Amino acid sequence: MALVIAGERSGSGKTTTTLALLASLRRGRAIAHIRLDAQAISVQSFKVGPDYIDPMFHQFVTGRPCRNLDPVLTSESYVQDCFATHALRANYSLTEGVMGLFDGATLEDDWGSTAHIARLLDLPILLVLDCSRLSGSVAALAKGYQSLDPRLQIAGVVLNRVGSDRHLDFLKSALARIQMPVLGVLRRQDDITIPDRHLGLVPTDELPELRILIDRLAEVGDRSFNWSALLPLLQSSPAQASIMATQNCQVVSGSVRIAIARDAAFNFYYADNLELLERCGAELVYWSPLQDPLPPNVQGLYFGGGFPEIFAATLSANQPALGAVRAAIQAGIPTYAECGGLMYLCEAIQDLQGQSFPMVGVLPTTVTMQPRLTLGYRQATAQRHSPLVTQGQCVWGHEFHHSQTTPIPSEPLFITNRFRQAQPIQSEGWCVQNVHASYVHLHWGTQPEIPQRFVQHCANWTMV
Repeated sequence: MALVIAGERSGSGKTTTTLALLASLRRGRAIAHIRLDAQAISVQSFKVGPDYIDPMFHQFVTGRPCRNLDPVLTSESYVQDCFATHALRANYSLTEGVMGLFDGATLEDDWGSTAHIARLLDLPILLVLDCSRLSGSVAALAKGYQSLDPRLQIAGVVLNRVGSDRHLDFLKSALARIQMPVLGVLRRQDDITIPDRHLGLVPTDELPELRILIDRLAEVGDRSFNWSALLPLLQSSPAQASIMATQNCQVVSGSVRIAIARDAAFNFYYADNLELLERCGAELVYWSPLQDPLPPNVQGLYFGGGFPEIFAATLSANQPALGAVRAAIQAGIPTYAECGGLMYLCEAIQDLQGQSFPMVGVLPTTVTMQPRLTLGYRQATAQRHSPLVTQGQCVWGHEFHHSQTTPIPSEPLFITNRFRQAQPIQSEGWCVQNVHASYVHLHWGTQPEIPQRFVQHCANWTMV
């Protein structure tokens, strides 16, 4: 079995609870009396939805890539196979939900929600309740979540932001009336906070004291959870395992070196995407556009999303990297740029303070930051061939950004629609020279032909 950590709403404390559980499990002290080999345990984490940042924290704690479970970007069968395959490889498995338990991608149903994933994988749920403004009413809230969908199993609750012993007594007394198990109690921890900003939590690369924070969360986890009840729920079950079907990737001959931009400015990558590139024959060469020169002898460039607007001055100051990327693209190197990567390839980025910084300059547009958030799933139909897609191909993706480009492309790469809506909403993305640049984040799990096409384009390119 494994466990889903769900919240009654966004901000209820899912991520704090998840990290405390993961950190305490990995450290092993709280369960040493239950498992003699507690120091050797392995934990595989998962995250519901398209999020990149929470998985970074998971991986920092567990030492394993966190896997995204998103049936919109992939499929229900892919979610099941992904979970079964990776859960099998660890002693314990834990899935962090998204938003509130029943919050899905549409108003009509809970498709893509935490509840959807829990049903799909037949997993029990640990419900995190923000109790900062609750006492006896907590029972009505818990009962509502328990009864709304009888197909779900609420294994118990975590009471978060409990203010005092008397407050806890009120909460426990109310929940006892509906026979709801309390499997964790997190007191108000005003001195334990994870910084956030305009797109969510500040990523791990920007938190030099993160190890101290995780150690403190491990201590909180050691004393805050009913581990005797939780461990059986967290334990991976061989009965759930079914090895993920091998994707039909045609491996190119020889080694195809693809430079992957990975640093504090560019760190939004799905682990499955990177692994698919390798399975198609790519050698991934990681480098930092913030401080490194472009690696030599590469045949492709991949710029993921991230926060280039935060580091615009530093990116702009690395003139050798800008010049080398510009020259390589002008020579025709296959390039994939996603959201933040698109911003880097533009003529300039105007940051949050209104200052403008020159960038690579191969896309004829300028990026400005906006107060309005662009957010949501997109069905994108390719209007032309690129190193990743063919004209007319439909792909599912996700947009999440506060920036916009001016001007917009006159010959766009994609026409996009919102999830389950037929009316086109946007023309976006560039395909210039041999560049595929778009705000739409893609998960390639159910479309292995995309990384295969990219690697093949890279293999066919002759370095100059």
